[in-house]
Amino acid sequence: MLKTTTSNIDGHKITEYLDVVVGEAILGANIFKDLFGAIRDIVGGRSGAYEAEMGKARQIAFDEMEEKARALGANGIIGIDIDYEVVGEKGSMMMVSVSGTAVRYS
Repeated sequence: MLKTTTSNIDGHKITEYLDVVVGEAILGANIFKDLFGAIRDIVGGRSGAYEAEMGKARQIAFDEMEEKARALGANGIIGIDIDYEVVGEKGSMMMVSVSGTAVRYS
């Protein structure tokens, strides 16, 4: 399925706008990742553990959004927006939300 952040698909005509579709994923970070992340914050550098968790959450959210679009009969999603939020007590969880418009195009 074609997915884009733009509001059109170059070289194609959108024949039907179906509905807004959303995918969300909330993942908790375990204590060891939090500990190593805190150490990394002190000494500098990138936190590979957090980057991996963010990537996993983003993929889950995109998969969910695409599944909802397919259920509507879409062959594309346009205008995609990706949002990241820290939620839970002391920011212990990460939420990724993606949304877009499910469309049919030719």
